[in-house]
Amino acid sequence: MAIETQSKQAVTTVSYTHVLNWSIGLAIVLGLFFACVWFMKKMGTLPVNAKDNMKVVGGLSLGMREKLVLVQVGEKQLLLGITPGKIEKLMVLGDEENLYRQNNSTGAENDFSKKLKQIMSGSENE
Repeated sequence: MAIETQSKQAVTTVSYTHVLNWSIGLAIVLGLFFACVWFMKKMGTLPVNAKDNMKVVGGLSLGMREKLVLVQVGEKQLLLGITPGKIEKLMVLGDEENLYRQNNSTGAENDFSKKLKQIMSGSENE
């Protein structure tokens, strides 16, 4: 019986020092991770402005779960058909045959802002 009691090891309990050590280790690892991500952004290896090159121009709901979406990717536009299980490219339009062109001039006002200014100034006749 003496042999059986010697082979059993004492069970150590988890104390607050163990939890504190684990928490500090986790904080250090996460800090290193975020520092690496920040450094990669600064060096230009991560695409930060990917949203500038790709945007949703318009969409049309065809039913409860089906949609047509027009996406601008660089100078090209893609017409996509979206269903719950699949996204399918329906048409690719080049620079000269775009369905929708945005005004890039910053001074030009769109129709909504012109109409709003007319209503606010009180001259709705125009």
